Parts: sequence; structure tokens; C-alpha cells
Amino acid sequence: MTVDPTHTAHAARPGPLRRIAVPLGILGGVAAAFAYVGAVDPNEAGHYPACPLLRATGVYCPGCGGLRSAHALVHGDLSGALGANALAVAGYAVFAVVWVVWAARAARGRPLGLGLGRAHLWALGAVVLAFTVVRNLPLGGFLHP
Repeated sequence: MTVDPTHTAHAARPGPLRRIAVPLGILGGVAAAFAYVGAVDPNEAGHYPACPLLRATGVYCPGCGGLRSAHALVHGDLSGALGANALAVAGYAVFAVVWVVWAARAARGRPLGLGLGRAHLWALGAVVLAFTVVRNLPLGGFLHP
């Protein structure tokens, strides 16, 4: 008895819904987190812990204001979100684009394949470091949360 290799390969190949299960799961988790932050206002004291770096040193970390940024974005306040943490808003936008590409490629049975090299990661680190330094200088007051 011979086995048809095209039939076996076709039978083992998952359907489009199954192929995008992981991207949908990630999207569900992110949506749940944004829904929670949208419902529980980080601008009111006592709902979330304070940033340990800010509390100990008075220095704003790159994430300071991220929850307030997410809260403002959930409520449709883009300027408020940018004012709370512009880097976080850029991160939300990058996540959205990468997620769409990931979901589309997964639906076709293809890997994400971002192809980030060492130079890309160093550049990302430099942007985060520059944002952190500038927001803590007197001239970077507009970047304070």
C-alpha cells in the first residue's frame, strides 16, 4: 500500500483559523490589559504601584506614564496619551503593525520573520536611552508624564 504524500501533507496542514490562534490569543491578552487599564484609572492614587525608580531616585524611566498613556488612548485622547508617554504610544503603534503582519503571515502558514539584526536592536536601545535621558533633562520637561 502506498501513501500519497500530497494527501498526507494536506491533511496535516492546519486551517487558517488554527494558524492564527496564537496571534489571536496575544491580541486577546493585550485587549484585556488595555480594557483593564481603561476601566481602572491610573491617575487615581492607590490603583497601581508607583514606579520604583521614580520613587527611589526621582528619575523617570522609559515606562513612566505608560499606564496613563494606555488609559488615555483607550478613551480616545491621543494628545493625552502622547503627553503621558510618547515612546509608549509609538510602541503601541509598532505592536499594532507587527501584529497585523504576523496575523496575515500566520493565516497563510508563513512565519513572521522580522529579521531584526544586532544593529536594529542597538538602534532601539539607543532610542529608548535617548528618550530616557532627554525626559529627565530640564529641556525635556515636555516628555514628563
